[in-house]
Amino acid sequence: MPSLKPERRLIWLQPEAATKPQPGQACNACGVCCASEPCPVARVFLWQFRGACQALVWSAAKRQYRCGMLLEPSNYLRFLPRVAQRPFRFLVARWVAADTACDSDAQV
Repeated sequence: MPSLKPERRLIWLQPEAATKPQPGQACNACGVCCASEPCPVARVFLWQFRGACQALVWSAAKRQYRCGMLLEPSNYLRFLPRVAQRPFRFLVARWVAADTACDSDAQV
């Protein structure tokens, strides 16, 4: 019978990053969710299925993690025309529920 113990992973975050909120509380851009596993956007568009998301970006000025696919999608999707970047950002924000509530069940 398979073990029901939660999987343990080591993730690396900036020491200045905010502490992860409890699920359901407001997102504070701590980066835990994206550092622990790629979201559906990363799976579909970046073909990344495990590990820290390659589009996770640290902003030292704001002391927050941000989604690179939201900030500058053309850095990750070379085929995306400039005219499509704004609508694509809107869709990505909806798909990942950016800046809403914490939905990560990762234990830190």
